[in-house]
Amino acid sequence: MPPTLYEKLGSENISRLVDQFYDLVFVHPQISHLFKTDKELIKEKQRLFLTQFLGGPALYSQQYGHPQLRARHMPHTIGNDEAVAWLACMSKAIGTLPIDEALK
Repeated sequence: MPPTLYEKLGSENISRLVDQFYDLVFVHPQISHLFKTDKELIKEKQRLFLTQFLGGPALYSQQYGHPQLRARHMPHTIGNDEAVAWLACMSKAIGTLPIDEALK
């Protein structure tokens, strides 16, 4: 069986990605308002979620249950502009990782 993205990236790079991503998101003029709660908790939940989503241990589900992405995002107004801003932040954060270019 081929290695998962989690195995290819490793937990350190997932943590780096989350930190870089939220450093951008928390100050982004179009989407920072969506992240006004406990910033450290947001980052920790994202670390757990990405670990699970990328093929690692099911840490998010073990601690918080099913991710319920649709339900968690329903209270927010997220249109095309917000989606593009989010993707731009993620792309920029991925670009900072010291990983093989083919994984980016």
